[in-house]
Amino acid sequence: MKLISGRKELLNHLGSLRGAHESLGLVPTMGALHEGHLSLVKKALAENDSVVVTIFVNPTQFNNPDDLEKYPKTLDEDLALLGSVGQEITVFAPAVEELYNKGITSKKYFFDGLDKVMEGAFRPGHFSGVATIVQKLFELIRPDKAYFGEKDFQQLQIVRKLAHNLPFDLQIVGCPIVREPNGLAMSSRNRLLSEEMREKAGLIYKTLKEAGRMFGTENATKVGEYVSGVFSGESDMELEYFQIADEATLTPVKRKQENSKYRGFIAVYAEGIRLIDNIAMN
Repeated sequence: MKLISGRKELLNHLGSLRGAHESLGLVPTMGALHEGHLSLVKKALAENDSVVVTIFVNPTQFNNPDDLEKYPKTLDEDLALLGSVGQEITVFAPAVEELYNKGITSKKYFFDGLDKVMEGAFRPGHFSGVATIVQKLFELIRPDKAYFGEKDFQQLQIVRKLAHNLPFDLQIVGCPIVREPNGLAMSSRNRLLSEEMREKAGLIYKTLKEAGRMFGTENATKVGEYVSGVFSGESDMELEYFQIADEATLTPVKRKQENSKYRGFIAVYAEGIRLIDNIAMN
């Protein structure tokens, strides 16, 4: 395993890999790694000769400065975890200046409305920041495949749109959500919860599963009322949104269409920590 922090060193290293005609996989992360991240790395290792894992807490995707400040940074732990998975890994962990050398600002993008709903509506500018850093990494590393988790399903669809518009071939691989024993979607933010709340937060997935069952016979409004009712009775958890949307367009469902695929999306505050999740609804 090789740790690199500078662009020039990374480019030199990637040049040697490409000289050997090796296929290259990319797993972009913000660190504080867990089994969900490792599942992406394992899949990338299985499908490529070499893998680059980036560890970079991207400032432009945080619309809340406190959220950026609280985001866990655990580089030594991360390196130990990655080393346990495989040695054919290059870890790129740059300083902000290496990627934002002309100011910490986001580019403007047009994503056909994918970025305007759910996370985009509640976190203005978030997806511009995500797309800015992801495009920087794609253009710098030029991977053959890039791996993203379905926990951030809206982000996955936006990254697919971004990659489609790039002038080189790149396959975006979506990977299933990895969950804790109680069903809570694995997230770097989970470590900020108390042990009691981390266990109780399994309610989020339990509620999503019941919403998915209900959606077989009930309309989206009824399902939404059920979800709101569940969290209105929880004093230490607050529902920010629940939305059933078309998987491809992320358009909120008004009337179910027989040949469409739908997904339920949720964001909940638990002890002030924002948790998101989603589930296929059909």
